[in-house]
Amino acid sequence: MRESRPSIGISTETREGLGVIARIVVDHELRINVLNSFLIQGMASAIASFQSDESVRVLVITGAGDRAFIGGADIREMSRLDASSARTFIEQLHTTCTAIREFHAPVIARIRGFCLGAGLEIAASCDLRIASDDSVFGMPEVKVGIPSVIEAALLPGLIGWGRTRELVLTGKLIKAREALQWGLVERVVPAADLDNTAGQWIESILESGPRAIRLQKALIREWQNRPLKEAIDKGIEAFSDAYNTDEPKRLMDLFLNRRSGES
Repeated sequence: MRESRPSIGISTETREGLGVIARIVVDHELRINVLNSFLIQGMASAIASFQSDESVRVLVITGAGDRAFIGGADIREMSRLDASSARTFIEQLHTTCTAIREFHAPVIARIRGFCLGAGLEIAASCDLRIASDDSVFGMPEVKVGIPSVIEAALLPGLIGWGRTRELVLTGKLIKAREALQWGLVERVVPAADLDNTAGQWIESILESGPRAIRLQKALIREWQNRPLKEAIDKGIEAFSDAYNTDEPKRLMDLFLNRRSGES
């Protein structure tokens, strides 16, 4: 079978009165969706195309087919790098991960199959991760002579230092259930239930206040990056800022009216 040209798929779904669900699909299926420079830049461009559109309420990232979410970075391309081009390559991947972390809306990693190396860095950059029970995770870079870098630095916050060391120093692969036990993913379900379960998260996000969700995601970044006192101060600012629109009053009135109707 001739290998087709890799691509980044983009689609949107509009929910009347609620907003837009955006989806990005990494399509390099015959090579387990490994990321080369073309795909890395394509992902960054796709995310940027949605960044200024506040009607986008949630972004889902996934891989084409059922074999892999993203099977890592393209070893064929990396084998031809030198010190200078290696820096360019990894900085481009970091730029894409940063775009995910700084995206204005929640980003969900929908994981089926292999999630390795660069794929796990992309997943770690997302806000929520759901995996099928046949998924496999790992950071095997040391097996091909390079360290795990950039957003691998997020792993200790998810799974702790000891398990991070086990992944990056041994190249160990773990299955979905172990990834769930470690805290690497939030949900593991049968492959047939993947979209329905991810859809429950999506519905919850769409039913929440759009501005509150944006403020909450930005505040989580502050929690991650600042000392406790500064993070709490940022929370106070965000709480006050929420009241600069009518969103709190409107949604609280709806809540109170529902409660009144139940009594």
